[in-house]
Amino acid sequence: MASRPVEATAACPISPVVDLVFSRWSTPILWVLKEHGRQRFGEIQRLLPAITPKVLTQRLRQLERDGLITRDYYAEIPPRVEYEISDLGRTLSPVFATLIAWSDAHLAGVEVARNAYDMAGRPAP
Repeated sequence: MASRPVEATAACPISPVVDLVFSRWSTPILWVLKEHGRQRFGEIQRLLPAITPKVLTQRLRQLERDGLITRDYYAEIPPRVEYEISDLGRTLSPVFATLIAWSDAHLAGVEVARNAYDMAGRPAP
């Protein structure tokens, strides 16, 4: 009897959270807003110089849609838009703290494993 494929969320119940929070650029944006507070678009881009304006716009919209950041528009001349981590986004702080602790404790081991893999002549991923 052939087994049926398991739905991703059943196989790994944190998959939706990983997709939501840890997709490319989401974590750095959330980190910037958590650490630096309310920021304008240009300030975020200055703090994350590798991100393109197009991608930053897309990620900010998605994070706003997901409720992890807020966007405030001020009808001034010129118009001003500011972004801030939301209360919901702030609830991720313990997750980030845990990841920092794991990184401090284990990232050197990851580097050792990578070097051993590379020295064994295995193909690059």
